[in-house]
Amino acid sequence: MDYHIRQATPEDAEAVVRMHTLAHEECYGRQLSPEFFQARRASIPVRVEQRRQFLAATDPRLIALDDSNEVVGLADAGPGLDADGPEQLEVYAIYILRRTYGSGLGAALLHAAVGDSPAYLWVLEDNPRARAFYLKHGFRPDGERKLLPPEWEELPVIRMVRPVRT
Repeated sequence: MDYHIRQATPEDAEAVVRMHTLAHEECYGRQLSPEFFQARRASIPVRVEQRRQFLAATDPRLIALDDSNEVVGLADAGPGLDADGPEQLEVYAIYILRRTYGSGLGAALLHAAVGDSPAYLWVLEDNPRARAFYLKHGFRPDGERKLLPPEWEELPVIRMVRPVRT
């Protein structure tokens, strides 16, 4: 299957939020409670409005569309949000739907968002698939760890960094 990657627009907000919600359910079903997912589904209308504003930015806010024009992936990147960030560029999120796993879509989204630039990101500590993906693309844990906020059930995340390639 072929995918088309493009910059998202505010008009894509609902499709992006619905895809993102499904991707969370597929990725984190064993780490987060059923109540978490119920709350996420209930908050879709509010998150659509928030996402509309977010998608108006000029930083990479990318979506991947399948042959039927359905959003099946997303990638967001921009200036690092951590005061002590190890690189200037941060990958905020990359998500793809399970049915696209193994297709190369995740790598294509990562490349479209940050290319080969030095960057960092935060990933769930207990997410071996994502951690392996980022390792494959040059990111390494730098020893930093924190907990997500209570609404994310305080799951631990680790920071991974891809330095300048020499």
